[in-house]
Amino acid sequence: MKKLCLVMILSVFVAGELAAKSDTKHRILQKHTQNQKLPKIAIAGLGIESSTFSPALTDELAFHATYGIDVFSRYPFLAVDSTLRKQAYWVTTVVGKSLPGGAVTRVAYESLVNKTLDSLKKHLPYDGLYYDIHGAMSVVGLDDPEGDFIERIRKVVGYKTIISTSMDLHGNVSKRLAQNTDLITCYRMAPHEDAMQTKARAVKNLIDRINSGKGKPAYKVWIPVPILLPGEKTSTRIEPGKSIYQQVAPAAAQDGIIDAAIWIGYAWADEPRNHAVVMVTGDNEQKVKNTAEQLARNFWNKRNEFAFVAPTGNLKYCLDKALTSPKHPFYISDSGDNPTAGGAGDATWTLTEILKRTELKSANGPSLIYASIPGPDLVEKAIAAGVGKLVTGKAGAAVDARYAPPVLLSGTVESIVYGDKDAEVEVVIKVGSVHIIVTKKRKPYHKEIDFTRLGLNPRKADIVVVKIGYLEPELYAMRADWLLALTPGGVDQDIEHLPYKRIVRPMFPFDKSMPDPDLSARFIPASGKFQ
Repeated sequence: MKKLCLVMILSVFVAGELAAKSDTKHRILQKHTQNQKLPKIAIAGLGIESSTFSPALTDELAFHATYGIDVFSRYPFLAVDSTLRKQAYWVTTVVGKSLPGGAVTRVAYESLVNKTLDSLKKHLPYDGLYYDIHGAMSVVGLDDPEGDFIERIRKVVGYKTIISTSMDLHGNVSKRLAQNTDLITCYRMAPHEDAMQTKARAVKNLIDRINSGKGKPAYKVWIPVPILLPGEKTSTRIEPGKSIYQQVAPAAAQDGIIDAAIWIGYAWADEPRNHAVVMVTGDNEQKVKNTAEQLARNFWNKRNEFAFVAPTGNLKYCLDKALTSPKHPFYISDSGDNPTAGGAGDATWTLTEILKRTELKSANGPSLIYASIPGPDLVEKAIAAGVGKLVTGKAGAAVDARYAPPVLLSGTVESIVYGDKDAEVEVVIKVGSVHIIVTKKRKPYHKEIDFTRLGLNPRKADIVVVKIGYLEPELYAMRADWLLALTPGGVDQDIEHLPYKRIVRPMFPFDKSMPDPDLSARFIPASGKFQ
């Protein structure tokens, strides 16, 4: 009897398992059938600004690459319940974004590219592909990496797939990139407060062109503009950048136009593709042509009006002004080693000069926050010593020691914080009246919480010195005054004295008396037609 009961129980269990598997298989097939009605769109991309004037190199880990379903976490507009998420069957491959830095090693680049291509090969064919890049990557021994990458993607997915590209306005658009993409857009604000809006626009444009049956744009115009300027002179907060970029959205909204975009380009890489570009895509030939030419001419005609986004001076001038100013917090941008423009982030020249100031040697002197300097060995010493204890050690100049050696710090540990994605560990060490943020790995400081989580209050500080160019929105909003210090580093703002050898000349501002360039429309054939 017991055996019979056992057999019956097993029979019921097996039957249940088979039914469950059958039901699961049915639901999978049903879901697949439903997805068959949706366009199949892949997502791929790599992003970094790479200074070729920095001794730093960027490895694969710096990209914090995400794979598969984790890619969705990068795009709030593709959240599981979002409208755009429901409009396509998505194939997420590899997306990696690194802090700006030095050139990417060839090994790192090839590894990330090959992982992307291998993933794409598994799910062919595709109706569309969203190509999410910055546009200012430099790779050791390779020109135009983004052009190379998209060309290799094309060899896998073919030319029937519609590719939509989104970029930073400080990226570079080579002719090869323009040829291989179908739709393209870039940010319209600097600082880049519209980054996600731009990415969503690129995806929406792609879905619209697929679902409408219109497919690739009938016309693409690419106009190279021989201007190369740093972002700190082309912010859209001030003129002429403000009015130049205010023209872009209305231009793109015209009937017959899909998108219009202006790229400032990236100033700290010595490659032939580094210069400004205008691109317009659409189905009305005359409007595409006229719009592109008008945007390009307007940009060129305003070239002499560009100026730094804030008053500038050498570091001594900036410190003198800040130390005698009644306005607090007084912000100073340590612009030459800006890690979000491609600086190594560990140059010690500015911090060394700050610590020489007699006004700051007393613990009761003017409070100055310095953000930041990498010093993994000093971080370990601070952890061993503990909060409230004295610590002595060196920091910085492990990568960029061209202007000053590692700086010796001896002071009190004020805080130790773990867990930041970039820095990993942050400590604050007070030397005199200077609160120095020392990190295990380099990190940008753009938001108020970057300081407050360390026990620092930038609003109450007399002076805040940050490795940055133009101030990001939160810092800009809290500043009582601000100077941009022209300091040395891998992203030196004095670009006219950098040793360029490969950019296309003549180029403004290097050749100020150059004749007006040819800014007529260059029509780029649809992808696949130029082969």
